[in-house]
Amino acid sequence: MERVVTFAVLGDSAASGVGDSDANGVTRGWAYYLTQSFSHPIVFSNLSRPGAQSAEVLEHQLPLALQLQPDICAVIVGGNDALRNGFDPEKYRQNLRKTLFQLQESGTQILLLQLHDPTKIVKLPKLLGQILLRRINAVNEVIHKLSREFDVEVLYTRRISGIYDRKVWHIDRMHPSRYGHQLMAAHFRELLLKRNWQIAPIQIDKVEVASKATSIKWMLRNGTPWFLKRSVDLLPAALFLMVAEIVKMSLNRFSKTQADIYYPDFAIQSELKLQEVYEERVS
Repeated sequence: MERVVTFAVLGDSAASGVGDSDANGVTRGWAYYLTQSFSHPIVFSNLSRPGAQSAEVLEHQLPLALQLQPDICAVIVGGNDALRNGFDPEKYRQNLRKTLFQLQESGTQILLLQLHDPTKIVKLPKLLGQILLRRINAVNEVIHKLSREFDVEVLYTRRISGIYDRKVWHIDRMHPSRYGHQLMAAHFRELLLKRNWQIAPIQIDKVEVASKATSIKWMLRNGTPWFLKRSVDLLPAALFLMVAEIVKMSLNRFSKTQADIYYPDFAIQSELKLQEVYEERVS
């Protein structure tokens, strides 16, 4: 009897496929394209949810995944943790580590994803960009260290050639476009080939870049309401973080040693100090 492969996906909007919907509004995403190319029959379950944080993945999505006894499980989470007021890299590490531990104990092969540099896609005030990138780098540092601890595959997004090209990104500039999702699927395929999975090449559709007029209409209809809604949470935090960053820079101006990462925030942070990881970029 031919083996049936079970593939599960946990995480946030980057896992659920936001940015790639068909004419009926049905979301597909990179995992869909990847599973369509498996040589074995496959059971595919995407348990992710846009907006999910690492605690939700651990407490709600993981138990559902374990019931499926997946052969492969992608865990893609961290962006929403970094964007929230109470971001604590140590708490994020604990949540992700517990998730990976339980999956590996069940015999599941795990896939992780490095977060891209959002400041290369969305224009932000310099100071706010520095703060955001520091947080994203802290998430990536956790992912990098845990991937080594559990010996799991990571798709290093920042190493993909042309990753910041406009065609790779959805009109919202936050999620991959259909082409971007297919590109991710192709690179995840390469990681699984190293683990001896049989997967056919991923089909890449013709790229259709939205016109400037279409982009403006989309932002007015969808982007602006989202921004206003999120500003209730993010704007006060951003202002506080920028003030704290200015103070930090002033205090460290006369120091000759590189300062540890500082996470100015409303929440009390753990004592853990993580150093930024600067991944090699391939242009």
